Order: sequence, then structure tokens, then C-alpha cells
Amino acid sequence: MTNSTARKVTANIALTLDGRYNGPGGPGDMGAIVRYATTEVARDHLTRIWEGATTALLGRLNAEGFLGFWPTVAEDENADPRDRGYAKWLVDTEKVVLSTTLTEAPWERTRVVNAPAADVVAELKAAGEGDILVNSSASVIKALLAADLIDRLYLLICPETAGGGERLFEDGLPGTKWKLTRQEAGELGEIAVVYDRAR
Repeated sequence: MTNSTARKVTANIALTLDGRYNGPGGPGDMGAIVRYATTEVARDHLTRIWEGATTALLGRLNAEGFLGFWPTVAEDENADPRDRGYAKWLVDTEKVVLSTTLTEAPWERTRVVNAPAADVVAELKAAGEGDILVNSSASVIKALLAADLIDRLYLLICPETAGGGERLFEDGLPGTKWKLTRQEAGELGEIAVVYDRAR
């Protein structure tokens, strides 16, 4: 059995300057984020997030949304190689989808779990190797931040304010300290940062 502390829990998400992962129009309102997601800096950042990961932990909405997009990128020989590399990883890797409503897995190499995120992470850390990547699933990231179970944050900060929408860092989270381990600014003013939890 692997040492349970050997697996890091990492999380990736894009945020506006006012800390939101979507706009006032709801989950599909990505207007303040989408143009920054395909920059050189964002694509290099995307490559970094999955390189050490062997498990993708997703919420239901992201799992279903990703299913409709990334497999086609994996097959597209004309896609940016960084996008394609990520897409192939996502299709091929172990995926765990947290859901209270799904009854069967929406992807191959996927299992659906109806349990609290913290419990699922504890189980994943107790077996296997490689990082556990919580990939843009804000509800899962929030639950793990609340339980102080995230070891690394990959953030893409987009230089716009959304003026409404959901925030990642809400009141009530435990106070935590983070160490900046990487930062890179792009031509549009976007900044890719990596923060490691200082414990």
C-alpha cells in the first residue's frame, strides 16, 4: 500500500479579478474567461496541470461538459498539441465523478461516486500513485478547500471583473497559507500561477 501522503491533491480553475469562475448569467457564462483560455500561457499552464496526475476528480456538470468537447480534440490532428495532449490524458486516465444523480458512468475508465468529496479523496490517497487533479469542478474544489485537502492550486487569473457570478473563495473557508511556486503573465494580461499549500 502506498503512503497516503504521497498523492497530492491538485486543483485547476480560471478566475476573474473579482474571484469568480463564471459570470452573472450562471454556470455557462464564461465571457470574462473564455478568451484567455486559449493563449500561449494558458495552454502551457494546461500542460503543467496534468503532467503528474493519474486521476481526474470531477463534478457531474464538468464531466458531462468535458465529454462533449475533449474526446473530439483528442482525435483532431490539427488541434494545438498541448490541447491534444491534455485531451488524450483526460480520455485515457482514471476518472472519478462525484454525483448524486448519475446512475452510470458517462465515460470509459470512469466511476461514479455518491459520497462527500473529502471521503472520496481520502480513499483515493490511500491507494494508487500520482496526483489527484480536481479539474475545474468548482463545487468539488470548494468542498476540498473547506476540508483543507488541496495541496496545490493551478489558477489562471483573467484580467476582467465579472461583476456577478459564483466565487471560489467564499466566506467561511478555514484560513490557510500558500506559497507561490510559479507565475507567468501572458500578452492579454492573464496570469498563470501555481500555489502550494504551506503546512
